[in-house]
Amino acid sequence: DPAREYVAVVVAALQRGPACWHQVGGGHPASIEDSGPWLYVLDHGTSRAGRRPGFSYTGSLRPYRVSPRRPVAEGILLPDYAADGDPRAEQAAPARSTPPVVSAAQAEKLRAVCRMGREIVDAAHRVIKPGVTTDEIDRVVHDKHMEFGAYPAPLNYHNFPKSVCTSVNEVVCHGIPDMRQLEDGDIVNIDVSPIFDGFHADLNETFCVGPGVTQKKKDLIKASHDSLMKAIDACKPGFFYRDVGGIITSHINGCGFAVDKTYCGHGVGEYFHCAPNIPHYAGNKAKFVMKVGHCFTIEPMINTGTWKDVHWADGWTAVTKDGKPSAQFEHQLLMHESGAEILTARLPTSPPLWWEEGAQPGAATPVL
Repeated sequence: DPAREYVAVVVAALQRGPACWHQVGGGHPASIEDSGPWLYVLDHGTSRAGRRPGFSYTGSLRPYRVSPRRPVAEGILLPDYAADGDPRAEQAAPARSTPPVVSAAQAEKLRAVCRMGREIVDAAHRVIKPGVTTDEIDRVVHDKHMEFGAYPAPLNYHNFPKSVCTSVNEVVCHGIPDMRQLEDGDIVNIDVSPIFDGFHADLNETFCVGPGVTQKKKDLIKASHDSLMKAIDACKPGFFYRDVGGIITSHINGCGFAVDKTYCGHGVGEYFHCAPNIPHYAGNKAKFVMKVGHCFTIEPMINTGTWKDVHWADGWTAVTKDGKPSAQFEHQLLMHESGAEILTARLPTSPPLWWEEGAQPGAATPVL
């Protein structure tokens, strides 16, 4: 039964320290009881199953088993949804309807947590290669949060089961890390959102896996990246949030791709998601204009074919309706009189972009 994957883990104590290896495979003899803790996610994370759910999958990707929730280190401040999945404070906040204005002191806290977010994404990039599971990426991301003393905002937010979203190939967003091994030619988006000292960061990048990534996927990656940067360049006080989508759509249409219309950028700061909503497509009806002190994300999801998406049975994983690849990039921005400060900007130590001079041929390379 190819739907019944297994994972074998070997841990050994070596002279240089402990080491761990794992092997992922499919199927097992019917005589062996399938009672492991790795299960399929269903119903927006509220339930689990021992067999892969039936679904009319649009592309070649399939869900795999998901490991148990990773523990949070003692002493890390937990959000109100950590236990039951319900972000009550966020839902009741005035910031849900009116964009908050960030003070100078709050801006410093945002810079600190966004620096953490950048370093976490860079740490994830460094382990991406063919054969690595997205669950292993989740482990790296989770452990880096613990090292910083930060809480990974996705963990149990509306019952999302993991600390990072890993969106592979046709997955538009909100992919759940599982035991599937990345393959040469894949692309994978890593979406990270730490909480520290009461404030959130939110950023994502898409990476190539191995030397086999097609030119079409690379073109998608570059177009997606450039559309984001063009939108950021236009940001200034008095600029209408609704006009961000026109800039992105103009660039993407010229590249022969499509802007996903389901998801949008958003305000972020004390809360994971708040006003304003920032659609990425032209002709939207978004409210508000940019003001000094607004903190928000722009995060266009760009599809190779149709803009439309559907959700897997887990309730989280959004995939393109035609099964073709999608890429996404996100920065968190703070508005000043002179324009937008990119709080999640790349560091001198960040791994190189795939199209930059000096990128290693065949290496997994980030695209933002």
